[in-house]
Amino acid sequence: MLVETPAPLRARPATLAVACAAPLLALINYTAPMVTLPEAARALDAGPTGPVWMLNAVTLGLAVSLLLAGGLADDHGRRRVYVIGMASLAVSSAIVALAGGVPTFVLGRFAQGVSSAALLAASLGVVGEVVPPGPERVRATGRYGAMLGLGIAIGPLVSGGLAALSSWRGVYWLTAACSVVLAVLAARTLPARTEPRPEQQAGRRLDVPGAVTLTLGLAALVTGVTEARLGWSRPVVLTALAAAAVLLTLFALVEVRRPAPLIDMGLFRRPSFLVATGGALVTGIAIVGLMSYLPTVLQSALGMTQLATAAVFAFWSGTSFVAALLAPRLRLAARGRLALGLLLSAAGSLALLGTMAHWSAPRALAGLLVAGIGSGLVNASLTHLAIESVPRHRASMGSGANNTARYVGSSVGAALTAAVTAGQGLAAGTDLMIVACAAAAALTAGLVRFAAS
Repeated sequence: MLVETPAPLRARPATLAVACAAPLLALINYTAPMVTLPEAARALDAGPTGPVWMLNAVTLGLAVSLLLAGGLADDHGRRRVYVIGMASLAVSSAIVALAGGVPTFVLGRFAQGVSSAALLAASLGVVGEVVPPGPERVRATGRYGAMLGLGIAIGPLVSGGLAALSSWRGVYWLTAACSVVLAVLAARTLPARTEPRPEQQAGRRLDVPGAVTLTLGLAALVTGVTEARLGWSRPVVLTALAAAAVLLTLFALVEVRRPAPLIDMGLFRRPSFLVATGGALVTGIAIVGLMSYLPTVLQSALGMTQLATAAVFAFWSGTSFVAALLAPRLRLAARGRLALGLLLSAAGSLALLGTMAHWSAPRALAGLLVAGIGSGLVNASLTHLAIESVPRHRASMGSGANNTARYVGSSVGAALTAAVTAGQGLAAGTDLMIVACAAAAALTAGLVRFAAS
C-alpha cells in the first residue's frame, strides 16, 4: 500500500548544490568517450563491436543498478548511498584511465555506470526529500534537470580538450579527482535522515530474486542490441533477446509477489508514473541514444576533429541546459512541457536530414538549437515527474525507475543507430534513424497530451 509521509526537511542551498552536482558529474562521465571513442578504440584495438561496447558499458551499468540503488537509498540513507557512489566512481574512473585493453575499459565503464546509478538515485531522492511540492520543487527539479544538459554539454568539450593536451585518458583522472572532493562534501552537507518505509518497520530485506532477474534481463537486452550491429539474425543476438524477454517477464512476476519489491508494481497504476517512465524510455531511445552516437558519425563521415565535434554537440546540449533552467517559467504543467519538448526534439532532429552527406552548418545548428530547447524541456519535466509521480518516501525508487527507463532506452537507441549505420552506410543510416526517432518522439508527445486530458 502506498503511504504518504510527513513534511520534508528544509532545503539548504549547499544541500541542493551537492545534490545537483551528482547528475552534472555523472553526465560528464557518461558523455566523456563520445568524441574520443575513435582514438580510444584505435589505441585499444577494439575491433568491429568493441567501440559500441565501449560506449554502451556505462549505460548497461546504469540500467541494471538504478532500481536497486533507489531502493537502497530510500531504505538505508540517501547520503550514505551518495557517498559510496562517489567513492566507487573515483575507483572505477582510475581503472578506465589505466586500461590497457578493451575488456578492462569496458569493465571500468560498467563499474562507472553502477556508481553513477547510486549518485542519480540518491541525489534526486534528496531533492524530493528536502524540497516541498509546489513552485519551489518545480524550480529545484528544473535546476537538477539542467545539470543533465550541462553535463552532456561540457563532457565532450572537457574530454576533447584533455585529449588534445595529453590523451583520451585525462578526463577519467579528472572524474576521479572530482568524485573524491564531492564524496567529502556530501558527507558533511547532505542530511543523514532517511524517511522510514512501512517495509522497514517489519524488517525489509534485499529483493535478491528481483535484482538478479532484472540485472540478467537488462544485460541480455543490451547484449542483443549491441551485437546486432553485425546482423540481427545471428544466433547470439536471437538468444540474447529471447533470454531478455523471459527474464524481464520473470522479473515482473517476481515483483508482484514480493512483500518488499525492488519496484512497487502498484506504481504502474498511476497515470503520472506511466507518463514519467514511458516518456523517459522514449527519450532515451529517440533523443539520448541518437545524439550520443552523432559525434562518432560526424568524425567518421565528415572527418571532423574531436574539438569541432564537441563544439557542435555542445551547441545542442548547451541549449538544453539553458532551456531546462528556464522551463519552470513556462505556464504549462509538467506533462505539457514534456509533450512540447518531445515535439521540438523531433522537429529539430529532422533538420539534420542530409547533413551527414552534405554538411550545412546553418541548417545543422538551427536544428540542434530547436532540438536542444526540446531536450531541456524534456529533462526538466521528467525530473519533476519522477518524484511527483510517487510518494515522497519512494522518491529514490521513482528516480531509479525513471533513469532506468532513460538509460535502457539510450543503450538501445545508440546500438540501433550503430547497427543501422553499419548496414545502410553512415549517411543513409543516420537519416533513417533520424526519421524513426523523430516519429517516435512525436507519437509519444501525442500520447502524453492524451493522458493529460
